Amino acid sequence: VQLQASGGGLVQAGGSLRLSCAASGRTFSPGTVGWFRQAPGKEREFVAAIRWSTTSTYYEDSAKGRFTISRDNAKNAVYLQMNSLKPEDTAVYYCAARKSIVFITRTSDYDYWGPGTQVTVSS
Repeated sequence: VQLQASGGGLVQAGGSLRLSCAASGRTFSPGTVGWFRQAPGKEREFVAAIRWSTTSTYYEDSAKGRFTISRDNAKNAVYLQMNSLKPEDTAVYYCAARKSIVFITRTSDYDYWGPGTQVTVSS
């Protein structure tokens, strides 16, 4: 399974971006797909996750109310709609997948990762 995140860019504070994560390879049927981000000099951190079969979701506190994770089963894609962006949201964003349906925020528990996409929010 290969994952590819896209949709990053430069946006002003208060703006919006929609990130996409496309999966390719063998039949994609993960338990959970998550979005993570890594700012310069910081560890990679969890942002949001979605359970593939039920579409139930889980968010990190700073993402609640601003970000929405969703998935398109037919396109093997997961999206992260980010609204009301803040300069502190600036980071490289990664999508990742794991076989288990249990929501986990640790990066080490995810089985598949793709290259990230840069999001820069200017003040």
